[in-house]
Amino acid sequence: MEREMKERNVNPNDIALPPGFTIEVFAKELMTPINITFTDDGEMLVGDAGILSGSGKVMKLTENGFDVIAEGFHPPLTGITYHQGDIFVAHRGFITVVKKDGTKEDILSGLPSFGDHHNNRVIFGEDGKMYFGQGTATNTGVVGEDNHWVKEHPYFHDDPGAPIMLTGENFRTKNVLAKSDNRTAVTGAYSPFGTPSYTGEIIKGSTKASGSILRANPDGSNLELVAWGLRNPFRLKFDRFQRLFCGNHGMDVRGSRPVNNSPDEFQWIQQGVWYGWPDFTGGLPVTNPEFKPEGKPQPSFLLAQHPMQPPHPVATFAPHSAIMGFDFNEDPTFGPTNEAYIAEFGSNAPRTTGGKPLPDVGHRVSRINIETGEVFPFAINKTGIADSKTGAGGFERPIDIVFGSRNEMYIADFGLNNPSGGFYPNTGVIWKVTKQTSV
Repeated sequence: MEREMKERNVNPNDIALPPGFTIEVFAKELMTPINITFTDDGEMLVGDAGILSGSGKVMKLTENGFDVIAEGFHPPLTGITYHQGDIFVAHRGFITVVKKDGTKEDILSGLPSFGDHHNNRVIFGEDGKMYFGQGTATNTGVVGEDNHWVKEHPYFHDDPGAPIMLTGENFRTKNVLAKSDNRTAVTGAYSPFGTPSYTGEIIKGSTKASGSILRANPDGSNLELVAWGLRNPFRLKFDRFQRLFCGNHGMDVRGSRPVNNSPDEFQWIQQGVWYGWPDFTGGLPVTNPEFKPEGKPQPSFLLAQHPMQPPHPVATFAPHSAIMGFDFNEDPTFGPTNEAYIAEFGSNAPRTTGGKPLPDVGHRVSRINIETGEVFPFAINKTGIADSKTGAGGFERPIDIVFGSRNEMYIADFGLNNPSGGFYPNTGVIWKVTKQTSV
């Protein structure tokens, strides 16, 4: 089947920035650039998610453009990290090291990434450990008709990070595993599709918990659970004080247990903390009236007892902003050094919004004041909406932010959305933002 092609209009003049900043196209006609990193020698490496080709790739910028230096990773490849001469690649279910000689070694496998979300990019702390986020199998803790992976992985489900007791609430849906269309299934929380739960049921905890932060030695040994109760901790990063921060996605208005108005969260990650999923969002219980979907029941608790009162996020973002990669500014000539800059991918409406059209959120770069929690737009299309809706030439799907050695900011833009689903090939862009200096 021939893939539909489309040429992307790219025009930096369609992006608004604060006074004193300029933006330009650094690279274009990429497939699905999901993150950017640099070697110790300043060489740029870019990870290709591989969702269009079926093969995640690691690319290096050369004088002739981007060359593939490693490929064959299970899509989606979610991130690459250069560390002590090796490249650590996070891809579905695996963390693989690409050695200096080009050989590959799987240092972690069997990560619970068959569902809606996956294991994400690794980073390294001052303790020498490798840290990464692991996403959940489902939207809100219950496998349902919205989980299209069920037929391929019928026994897969979410696992908590510690023993929990269930309330026993069950959800009745069409049985997508039955041959007859009139069959129904009853499914409980933290259970395979079609398996009901009961009041007081105890679910064992797992190190490889859904919605967790994990760490291990650089060779993959001694895997440990750091924190859990997140939905999709897509990116992690330590700031200059070695505090660990994480961007976490809110819940959608879909599936057996839809939740409305669930914000994205920027969280400070601390050892042993439960961050609230699936019973809290933005630090608030899903039983609050604002989280009731239109025409659907008010969400109730799945857990009979909560591990702790979850903390409030450092900052929150509008529902469906889809916050992604971020970096901390450490140069006062660029801006305040207590701020993070974060890419907002934007909504996957109408699937994630209960059938409602695309909200005017995301598709931009924002800055976060870490001390106050205030969020401000930094770079945004002048139209305020995605490029695919206007053809104007600005941002489509910003997914990563990284500062270069000269404090220039690079923005990975995943690609142009295809209305029939997915992305058009060769429409990924890398943008470059610089601060003008007075002479």
